[in-house]
Amino acid sequence: MSIEKRIVRKNRRNSRPLQFAPSCRKLAKGQPYSVKTTVWILCAFLLALVPEAIAAPARYFQDAAGYSEDRRGLSLLVIQHGRTLFEKYPRGKSSGDDYRIYSGTKSFWGVAAMAAVQDGLLDLDGRVAESIPEWRNDPRKARITIRQLLNFTDGIPAAVELHGESIPDRDAYAIALPSVASPGEAFIYGPSHLQIFCEVLRRRLRPLRETPYHYLERKVLRPLGLGSVRHLMDQAGNPLMATGFELTARQWARFGKLVLHRGFYGSRQLVDPGILDNCFHGSEANPAFGLEFWLNREAGRAGAREVDVEKMLDFRWQVQDWADACICRDAPSDMIVSLGSAFQRLYIIPSLDLIVVRQGENGDFSDAQFLRILLAGLRRHEAAEMAR
Repeated sequence: MSIEKRIVRKNRRNSRPLQFAPSCRKLAKGQPYSVKTTVWILCAFLLALVPEAIAAPARYFQDAAGYSEDRRGLSLLVIQHGRTLFEKYPRGKSSGDDYRIYSGTKSFWGVAAMAAVQDGLLDLDGRVAESIPEWRNDPRKARITIRQLLNFTDGIPAAVELHGESIPDRDAYAIALPSVASPGEAFIYGPSHLQIFCEVLRRRLRPLRETPYHYLERKVLRPLGLGSVRHLMDQAGNPLMATGFELTARQWARFGKLVLHRGFYGSRQLVDPGILDNCFHGSEANPAFGLEFWLNREAGRAGAREVDVEKMLDFRWQVQDWADACICRDAPSDMIVSLGSAFQRLYIIPSLDLIVVRQGENGDFSDAQFLRILLAGLRRHEAAEMAR
């Protein structure tokens, strides 16, 4: 069979017939041709196949993209083994558009906290009162550890008013809050804990003449190529740690790569893997929340319950039920999630070498359902790759 016939037959199967120039017909008949012509023919042939190569993985994620878009999704980015398998920005959006990630901001401070542990600035099991002596005479506050601040089991109320701009010094306001539960006994989600942590870090950094935000920028943001991102400061110069960042999907995925690669970004180690691992263990009060990251560890256990995190957080902390909680029973138990309001999500699954960014607006979105659809598409993609 001639070269021309073989090429035409292959492309007929793919519904992409090639148009042959006279020089290509000459090649097929064995007639003389120049080096320039040969290069032109090969480039034309390869370019004809490129759209198919690009589209091949993407088609397996159309169902997940449809689910996201129908629920006001703004971006979807799927990266596996360092390769972008799918990327889409519906409703006229583009890869350069950034969005508020809301509480996804918390995870950046979780990694910065681990960098501070590595630098000897913090001891996770040390008492907060060692840095904030104002707490030493309070029987409950005196026992609170840095770890309990970061996993929100310190017993301090949420103080959602800290999200507003009416409080001139958020740190001072947070450390003055009364204790409402014994340390370690209750999970109370809110901005107060990180604002207290901000004050701890501020006092530890004072001798170095560095602020908490500049420390985060130096240790995490700049090494990721993010530079200074949008953040919220109060009148005293304290950053609001619970929320505020605005990122593109690709920028957030860089942070996902740091977590996926256990503290390494490229060839550079930003955080020791053993120290970073502290972020990925839940507490007795809430096994689905580590140090500023949500976890799926319970998924592999009998009796695991899928919990819609945002809906559960709408309830008062006294009636929230986190026993046996997981995000998705059908997702690997090693999945880590950086999660923000209005369904901003960074899913990281080490066992699949997978990063997924989903950004959107408020809608009827379910993490469990979305992940089931997306992972089914991933399995089809992997099966097709194996069959090649």
